[in-house]
Formats: sequence, structure tokens, C-alpha cells
Amino acid sequence: MGNRPGDAIRRKLAELEPNRVKRPFARWSPDREIRSWALGLIGERTTGRRLNTLRRQGWRVLHSIQWPSKSDIDHLVIGPSGVFTINSKFHKGKTVWYGDHAITVNRAPTRHIVASEHEARRTSRTLSDHCGFLVPVRPVIAIVGAARVSVKNAAPPVLVVDGARVHAVLSGLIPVIPPERVEQIFCIARRRETWTGH
Repeated sequence: MGNRPGDAIRRKLAELEPNRVKRPFARWSPDREIRSWALGLIGERTTGRRLNTLRRQGWRVLHSIQWPSKSDIDHLVIGPSGVFTINSKFHKGKTVWYGDHAITVNRAPTRHIVASEHEARRTSRTLSDHCGFLVPVRPVIAIVGAARVSVKNAAPPVLVVDGARVHAVLSGLIPVIPPERVEQIFCIARRRETWTGH
């Protein structure tokens, strides 16, 4: 599975904006939905570039893993510090605040935490079923472009990080998985049929 960061969004944008000439300018589109997807693509590409640098340290990185429901995992990383689903969120110039159980963007509540926890649980079940052993998965939200990110929880259930530093944060965590186990999990995770169910 050799998907690039944001491939699922590229497919969605091709649906919404069939004109190839206009598509590169989608982030300035008058259509709010097209604009939203295009900005999401910037976030995923930024986070993806940072995560790809972890490969030099023995990490395995996959992008845009598609579920049968058409939703996708933005990024899945497997390395010495564990297995992580990473959800990219582009919030240019906004103030992001993370309390005990919620994230607000410019004081407006979001579903970021609930969605990320659900994705990590689903990914853990899928990988555990296919690997034949428990694969814990930790949810991460990478915030791209925010003016400020404040985290008010000492031990948050979801790791919320600046997208520009996500690689440094993950590689700085305590190693818990030996290299051979990283390869074992990656071998299963890279198969398309692991996620499609057939």
C-alpha cells in the first residue's frame, strides 16, 4: 500500500471539482465544501512530510488507509514507541484549546477527540485480529497552522501536538516495541485486505 499523504482527499476533490485546471486553486474556491477539503489536504501533506522523516529511525509510516465505509486513517505510524493513528487538522491562524475531554477551535467545540478515539479503537481491533496478538493503538491529533495550541491535561487520552513537531514528539516517547514486532505489525498493516475485509 503506497498511498501518499492526502490521497483520499485528492479523490474527494476530483469528485467535487472535476475541472483539473481549477483543482490546484481549490483552497480559494467560493464553494465552502471544496475549500474545506482543499485545506484538509494541506494539513495531511504537512503532517505526512514530517512523519516520513521517522523512517530513518526505523519507523514504518502509512498514509490514507481506506476503510470500506470510504472514511480513512490519515496516517498510521508503527515504531519503537508504539502504534499511532494520526488525524491531521488544519486550523490556520486559529486558537486551539484542549481540556480534559474536548478540543475547541476559536472557542467552538469540535468532535476531534471522540473521532480520534473511535479511530484508534477500530484500528487496534483490526490489527489485533489480523496479527493474532493485542496491538494497542494510541490516537494522535496533529494540529497544522494554528496560531496557538494550549493543552490543559497532564495525561491526555489523545495526544494533541503541533503538526510541525509530530515526528519529534513520537520519536521522543519511551520505546515499548522491539524492531521485529514493528515489522510484524507493519507487514499486516500494509496489506489492503487487512482494512477492506477481503
